[in-house]
Amino acid sequence: MDPHLSTVGLSKSYRKGRDPVPVLDGVDLEVDRGELLAIVGASGSGKSTLLHLIGLLDAADSGRIFLDGRRIDDLTGRKRDALRNGTFGLIFQFYHLLPELSALENVLLPLAIRLGPLSYLSQRRSIRREAESLLDRVGLSHRRTHTPGELSGGEMQRVAIARALAAGPSVVLADEPTGNLDANTGREVLDLLRDLNRERRLTMILVTHDLAIAAKADRVVRLAEGRLEEWSPVFA
Repeated sequence: MDPHLSTVGLSKSYRKGRDPVPVLDGVDLEVDRGELLAIVGASGSGKSTLLHLIGLLDAADSGRIFLDGRRIDDLTGRKRDALRNGTFGLIFQFYHLLPELSALENVLLPLAIRLGPLSYLSQRRSIRREAESLLDRVGLSHRRTHTPGELSGGEMQRVAIARALAAGPSVVLADEPTGNLDANTGREVLDLLRDLNRERRLTMILVTHDLAIAAKADRVVRLAEGRLEEWSPVFA
């Protein structure tokens, strides 16, 4: 069977002045459906770059990306947008919540954008119930009317997780989701992601610098000198 998600020969460089700075050098990766994969590596090794390429937030210089055996990096812009707003759920270190919206409204926003005004209005009651259910699942049913400025860091990240799940993605890409949190809150957020991974059989790719967090994944790969290698925190 094909892996749920895979990359073949992904390469990416950036420019510093006139000089190219290689970041990824022919990265091959396979992730099975329902697997929680952690990517570790030194700061600046390209972990976030790789995640952004997989999530179609950036384009590789060369290489291919496949979802269920179908190439996706060469799709039209509209089709890539649809994948980002449906198939992929994205979680970032700094939450990216809109400060003027409540927790519930932040969760609803991607669906409002995806459906458009008329479809959203016709389905708003069922969509609201689903968003409230997601906030309840992440432990924030009592905070749904609060704005981000009234929430703690851990609560904001939980809202971001609920927002990432609102469109029913099959793949969740999390870029340092605990990096802006204290150790205890970070562990709680990771436990939540692990539980959601199992409950919903979500394929998850987690970028982290925290080896204790990486150790809880199903599998760990390390990015070094632009390439991936299988890696075990136990023997590091």
